[in-house]
Parts: sequence; C-alpha cells; structure tokens
Amino acid sequence: MLFSAVTARAEAPVTPEPTVAPEQAPPAAPEKTPEPPAPVAAPPPVPEKAVLLPSRPLLETKLAAYGDLQFAYFNYGLNQNRAGGSQRDSRVEFDTSRLVMELKGILPEYGLEAEMEVEFEHGGTGTAMELEYEEFGEFDQELDKGGEILVEELFLQKKFGPDLAVAVGRFYVAVGTLSDWSRPTDYLGTLRDEAETAIIPNTWDEMGLRVRWRIPWGLRLTGQIVNGLDSTGFSSQMWAVGGHQRRFEVQRATDLAYVLRADITHFEGISFGASAYYGNTSRNRPKPDLVKQCEAANDSVVAPCGYVNAPLTLLDAHLSVNKGRWSAKGLMMYGHLENAEQVSQRNSRLSNLLGVIRTPVSDNALAAWAELGYDVAPWLGLHESHHLYPFVRYDYVDSQFKPRKELFDNPRFRRTIYTVGASYQFLGMAFAKVDFAHRRLGSDEFRPENALRASTGFVY
Repeated sequence: MLFSAVTARAEAPVTPEPTVAPEQAPPAAPEKTPEPPAPVAAPPPVPEKAVLLPSRPLLETKLAAYGDLQFAYFNYGLNQNRAGGSQRDSRVEFDTSRLVMELKGILPEYGLEAEMEVEFEHGGTGTAMELEYEEFGEFDQELDKGGEILVEELFLQKKFGPDLAVAVGRFYVAVGTLSDWSRPTDYLGTLRDEAETAIIPNTWDEMGLRVRWRIPWGLRLTGQIVNGLDSTGFSSQMWAVGGHQRRFEVQRATDLAYVLRADITHFEGISFGASAYYGNTSRNRPKPDLVKQCEAANDSVVAPCGYVNAPLTLLDAHLSVNKGRWSAKGLMMYGHLENAEQVSQRNSRLSNLLGVIRTPVSDNALAAWAELGYDVAPWLGLHESHHLYPFVRYDYVDSQFKPRKELFDNPRFRRTIYTVGASYQFLGMAFAKVDFAHRRLGSDEFRPENALRASTGFVY
C-alpha cells in the first residue's frame, strides 16, 4: 500500500505555481568616480651609517687701538753738539706720533690665541730729510723715512691651563717698563720716559719663543729666547737703541739673546719686579766684520779664528703703583757692553750707506726715572669717570756711564730732566695732557733746554 501511494503520488501531474513579475526598481543615480588618493611621500632612505660633521669651534675676536697726537714748543735748537750746547731758538712742532691697532683671535676650547699689533708712526710712510748732529766735526744729511708702519707683535700662543702660556712669533722684549706700560694712559707725561728710551729701543720687539708662568701667590715669571741686537747701530748718545734690527728685511739671529723677568702682583694696585737680558751682538751685524785677527788665515772660512765676543747685559728693577688716588711708576736700569772698544773701532769704518752714526759706544750705561701723580678730580666735584692727575717726573740717563779710560766721558751725554704737568683721563679712553720739561746736561757749560708739550688721543 505504501508503495502504491508513493507511486500514485509520483504519477500525479504537478500544477505549476503562477509566476509573479517582479516590480521594476527605480533608476539608480549615477555613481561618482572616486578621486584618486593623494600620493604619499615615500620615507627618506635611511643611510647605512650616519656621518656627523664637526661643529665649528667658538672664535672670539678682540679689537683694541690707541692714538696719540703731540704739540710742542721748544726754546732751543736741534744741534746739541755746539761748544755751549744748543743755541737759543723758538720753534713749534706738531706730530701724529702714533696710531696702534691690535687684533686678537681666541679659540677658548683649545687655549689658542693669535695676536697682531701694527703701529703707524708719524702719519705713515714717506721720505724726509734728517740732519744728524751727533758725529763730531761732521754734518750729515741722511735720507730717512718720514713715517713707518711697523708690525710690533705677531705671535701664536698656546695656554696650558690658567697659569702657563707659550708663544712663538714677534712680541715685546720683557725688559724695562714699556713692555707692559706703553699706552698713553699707562704713564702721566706727554711722552714715554726719556731715560729708558735713550739707551734701549722704544717698545722693543723681537722674534723668538716666550714662556709665561703665573704662580698663584702672585708671582709672574717670563722667559724669552729672541734674536740679539746688531752692534753696528750702537752709538755714544743713544747707546744700544740703534741696535734694533729694522734696516733690513730679515732679522739676524745667529747670536740669540735670553731674557728673564719676575713680577710680583700679589698686592692690589701694586706690582714690582726685576728683569735681566743677555745676548751677544757680534754675528748679527750685516757683514761678518767683527772677527778675531790671527795668523792661521783660511780663505774658505768666514771667521777662521772666531768672532769678537761682544755680549750686551741689561739689568733693571721697576715699580708700578695705582692705589686709591695715587699713581706712581719708576725704573732703574744698568747696561754693560763687553769689548766696547773693538766694537767702536770697527763701527768707525762702516759705510755711510748703512745709515748708522758711527760714534764710539761706551762700556756702560745707566738710566733711572720716576713719576708721581695724585687724582684731584673728586676735589673739583667731577664724576668718578673723570681723573685729573697733577704730577712730577724725574729722568736721569747717562749713555757714557763710567766708560773705559780710552773714551772721553762727554758730559753732554749725561742728561737730567725735570718735568711737571697734568694728565686728564675720561673713562680710561680719552686723554689730554700738558707738561713742562727742563733738561740739564752734565756740565754747567751747556745751556739748559726747555720744552712745553701737549698731547691728546684715545685708548680703547
């Protein structure tokens, strides 16, 4: 039965379901075309190994300068070699005495310092006629430079900590007072001291090696090895001043000089010390003419028996005081030249073209000077930025001090200068000075000489 039912059911016709037409959908809105995405910047490529460039070291620069203008009246003539000294005269001189510029470059991280100082003297370069009266019995006319441009300092310095420094190049020779106190605001007179500048070069600079060491207690030591002087320039009136090697392009250093200086700066406003200089002068002459004479001559050797030994020795003691309203400075210097007689004999035969004086040089020289001033600006109700120092100064110089017996001790080369004046300073930058100087030579037979000077300028 079950089988019959299933069969019957399978045979029964299947009635199809009615087909319903689908409803028509509403038209779709047109689709918007999507905007392409903004391009994304690709990340920069990563270097395999980063390279770090060194940063530039810090460079400090410092500029300093000073200028000095001079105005002077003299009541005496230029020729001091007359029987009674200089003739009476009345003359006025104006001078752009010097303009000095100093530049420093400092690398603090490395303790390095480069310094240069250039001086323009008497307005620059040019030509001028100069009348030379020192050579007795002879009146020379020499062609010289009307002005000069001098590189007074040019050195590189390395510091090893705060107390030790080593420098190589051109720098001031650490002898006397002018190596430290050469600016117009460092001294009260219109001129630098006459005593010191009459026997050694003015602001003396040479080339070589310098070492400075400061001891914490207040002691400053300076040691120098520099080229020596040229003895062809030594003379009666100016002793070793003309030995400064300025006539040629290069400095001869066959004979070296050695300098040692000690200064005590422990006390506030007070410094004092001493210096010593020793250096031969024979082999720094333009020609090898100061040689020993001997029988064993050898034409293939410049000096077969060696050179005449002519070392120069200088000793000095110096003092500086700036305490309260007082200002004082002083110096005493002694110099000795060995074999001065042989140097003088050879110098007397030098060529006129060399431009040296050729007068005999003394074995010894002596110089001393001191100045004392007091600031009266507070008495006048002036602000503390103003300083006014009335002052007195004393100079003594003898460029033929205790000479050898063969050399006449000429009193005209023994000079004493009394100076009185006033020095005004504003903020240590601007100055104006006026002074009166009375010079007397070593004998009453010579007329005294008077000079009235004024100066002004700036320091910064």
